[in-house]
Amino acid sequence: MDWRLFLAVTAVTLAGLAAYVGWKNSPVGQLAWDGQFWRWEGPGYQTGAAEQKLSVIVDCQNLLLLRLENPAHARLWLWAERRSLPERWLDFRRAVYSPHKGIEHAPQDDLQAGKLMPAVAVSAHVLPTAISPKP
Repeated sequence: MDWRLFLAVTAVTLAGLAAYVGWKNSPVGQLAWDGQFWRWEGPGYQTGAAEQKLSVIVDCQNLLLLRLENPAHARLWLWAERRSLPERWLDFRRAVYSPHKGIEHAPQDDLQAGKLMPAVAVSAHVLPTAISPKP
């Protein structure tokens, strides 16, 4: 066997193994949007009220690769899947691509009246839960 063929097979095998391990260790939870802020909620972890920046890195129509970045510039990479909650997928895509509206631009009447949108689940690994906004 030629050494180049052996090197190529080894590289592909190691890349496949690394992809599998990364997929198995990927975060499980929900990406929630309250109409103004994105937050990540997973088993034993909730981002809290800090504003997070969401960026779409790859858009495959039924699958999105997202990057969630907090104010300290810590990044969380997420795969959003249509099959996890197909009835909310189009709402989720609209929310992801809508212009960001920070808290300073939000009308105070909307904040006080609790007119916030429900969370959108993006992981097929957990059941979606309802998140009630705090008035």
